[in-house]
Amino acid sequence: MQLQRIGSLITPFETRAQCPRNGRQISPPPLCHAQIDEAFRPGLQGLDGFSHLILLYWMHEATEVALSFIPPFDSTPRGVFATRAPARPNPIALSVVRFDGMEADGRLRVFNLDCINGTVLLDVKPYLATTDSEPEASMGWLAPHATPRARPDR
Repeated sequence: MQLQRIGSLITPFETRAQCPRNGRQISPPPLCHAQIDEAFRPGLQGLDGFSHLILLYWMHEATEVALSFIPPFDSTPRGVFATRAPARPNPIALSVVRFDGMEADGRLRVFNLDCINGTVLLDVKPYLATTDSEPEASMGWLAPHATPRARPDR
């Protein structure tokens, strides 16, 4: 199996400690960029008009793997696949970001990103409310910890 880097992510976060747990924790959210490598810029055609994107990226500083651990806000051991923790066998992350347009140099302006500056970008997909949103989805063991989501992007 091979992965192809298509660009990098530009954020104000230089360390893991500076990264928010998710990109919606900061209000107002900082402007970030997805810098698309020149060879892949033709793939951006038609992206204008979408309000949100899905970014897939490689968490390059997540070197350890923990298949089971106790989350910081819980007291019960949980499996890594029941969490969004970075300590995964394949440190692939996903963020749904607000898309604020494209610059001539192949940079996408985005908000609500939660990764370290320089993180490798693997893929960009348009967010489709008709297929990507599941309003009736349950949150499993996280339900008691859930708080109403602030909407700093509106």
